[in-house]
Amino acid sequence: MIKVSIIVPFYNVENYIEKCLQSLMDQTLDEIEILLVNDGSKDGSEKIAKKFAKNYPDKIIYLEKENGGLSDARNYAIPKARGEYIAFLDSDDYVEMITYEEMYNKAKEENLDYVECNFLWEYPDKVLESKGKVYDNKKEMFIRTRVVAWNKLIKRQIIQENKIEFPKGYRYEDVEFFYKLLPYIHTYGIVEKPFIHYVQRENSISNVQNKRTKEIIDVLGHVIDYYKANNLFAEYKESIEYVYARYILCSSMLRMVMIEDKKERKEIIHLAWKSLNTQFPIWKENIYLKEKSLKNLYMRTVNNFTLKIYTSLARIKFIRDKLQEKFV
Repeated sequence: MIKVSIIVPFYNVENYIEKCLQSLMDQTLDEIEILLVNDGSKDGSEKIAKKFAKNYPDKIIYLEKENGGLSDARNYAIPKARGEYIAFLDSDDYVEMITYEEMYNKAKEENLDYVECNFLWEYPDKVLESKGKVYDNKKEMFIRTRVVAWNKLIKRQIIQENKIEFPKGYRYEDVEFFYKLLPYIHTYGIVEKPFIHYVQRENSISNVQNKRTKEIIDVLGHVIDYYKANNLFAEYKESIEYVYARYILCSSMLRMVMIEDKKERKEIIHLAWKSLNTQFPIWKENIYLKEKSLKNLYMRTVNNFTLKIYTSLARIKFIRDKLQEKFV
């Protein structure tokens, strides 16, 4: 029986993919399959991937498709997965040897639909650990979890039966996937060990900000539409409202101030602020926003006037940090 299917799309990652695949071949959990998806790669990645597929035919299923992006590649592999659980891994990251054994054992011992683990932000000059927590309930999980696909083990049946897919052609694909998946997750847990090495590349999509940064607005809109279409919105309205505000005013706003084109930057910040107040006109009355935290305090103080101040200060800090990196 295949216990875990690990979906690994790749595109032009010749300097990283070997380390990624070797970390999967070294897993202590034997009953795994790796669905290795060549998403139209044009560099030496294909040669490396085919070599691994040839050397490990009992573990690797090699798939090829025209370039369609990360979401499209993941969606292509999901119906072909046969494992009891599905995991995703990006081809420039790598994992510890015991990753999937410990996560799978946790899932089976506690009969869980979903297990996540901690991970390491791996920069060229430092490593930082992202630590999760045990959620008291699903609504807390909704607003507290780390919304990335690659530190999780998810029951395949839940993904496939509910036809949960990643949005093709959009950034922030993990956001849409996770929030569409969450209503069908009933039991969940965490292994509080940093198993995933999240390698930070300067030229990766997540580190390049431009007009596509505004796609977070589209992705959050897709989530709202999905919840309304499936009669879930009333149950999760407070959680969705809080998450929407947090994305727009916190992580996404920090990305928006990094956009180099001044006109685009201002237009997108304005669009994001307008979208929040259009979707949720009384978002400042949200119950989760009333909880005491520095982040919530900041969010409660944002208005038409302070938004300009905060984004200007954030832009100045971004420029200063870039200059420090350049001249250190």
